[in-house]
Amino acid sequence: MAHHRFEFAFDPRYRVAALPFGVLPSTTWVEVDDERLRARFGPWRLDTPRSNIAGVSRSGDYSFVRTAGPAHLSLADKGVTFATNGDAGVCLTFHDPVTVLDPTGRFLRHPGVTLTVADCAGLVAALGG
Repeated sequence: MAHHRFEFAFDPRYRVAALPFGVLPSTTWVEVDDERLRARFGPWRLDTPRSNIAGVSRSGDYSFVRTAGPAHLSLADKGVTFATNGDAGVCLTFHDPVTVLDPTGRFLRHPGVTLTVADCAGLVAALGG
């Protein structure tokens, strides 16, 4: 069974903005194995089967105001962003939306997530993208 763990790439400005929310290098990571994708971003967690991943792409040049600090909700598409820098990340879309900001999923589910890991190419490769 293949297991990969990816750390987030922290820009110093993002690190300061995230600190009050418990988002630290020790509380942020993405794990991928043969069956699941799991991500932790301070108190927020995402867990979904790999078979739920519909698309994988690289992205970047994120607005500090829209991404720094806690997990962010996109008002445009209801996606969630786990950002620790504004330079580069990996965007995933899902066949079935996932729960993150509303753990019950009763009011809000996310069709995608952006993850600003240090090894974007490695995460894309691990997900077969």
